[in-house]
Amino acid sequence: MAAWKLPARPEAPLEGRPVSESASEISELALLNDANPLGYLIGGRVMHLVDIGAAIAASRHARCPVVTASVDHMSFLHPVQIGELVIVRSSVNRAWNTSMEVGVKVLVENLMTGERRHTTSAYLTFVAVDGQGGKLSVPPVLPESEEEKRRYEQAGARRAYRLDMKNRLKPQAG
Repeated sequence: MAAWKLPARPEAPLEGRPVSESASEISELALLNDANPLGYLIGGRVMHLVDIGAAIAASRHARCPVVTASVDHMSFLHPVQIGELVIVRSSVNRAWNTSMEVGVKVLVENLMTGERRHTTSAYLTFVAVDGQGGKLSVPPVLPESEEEKRRYEQAGARRAYRLDMKNRLKPQAG
C-alpha cells in the first residue's frame, strides 16, 4: 500500500480564515454499550467525542493533519442518559504559528421532548503536523462577530496561562 502523501504547503504567509470555515457539528446517539451501571453515558465517551469534534474543526481550519496537544479543564454539568442525542459543536477560537485553540460545547437532546441541555465545555489545543514529525504553520483566525472576537481575545489569555504553567513545570537545571 502506498504511503499517504500530503500536498505541498505554500511558502508565502497563509491567508486568514473566518471562524465559520472551521465550525463543525457532530451528533451521536448515547447507546447502551457506552453506559455506566447507572444508565448514563460514561465520561470517557464524552471526552472522546469532544476530541473528535475538536480535531475536525482544527483540520478544517488548518487543512492538514492535526494532533491534540492539550485539553483544558472539562466539567460535566449534566449526565447523558442512554437514548439521548449527544451534539458536539466546535470551532477554532484562535491560531498562532503552528497551534490552534478549539472551543467545544456539548449539548444533550431528549429526542422525545426536544429539550436540550448544555452538558460539557472544553478548550483543546491542536498542533498542525506534516506526518514526518514536523510542525506546519496554520492560517490566522479572522473573528467576525462580537462573540467570535470575545472568544479570540479570551483564547489569548488562556494561552498565556498555559505557557506560564508549562514553564513552571519544566525541570530546573542545576
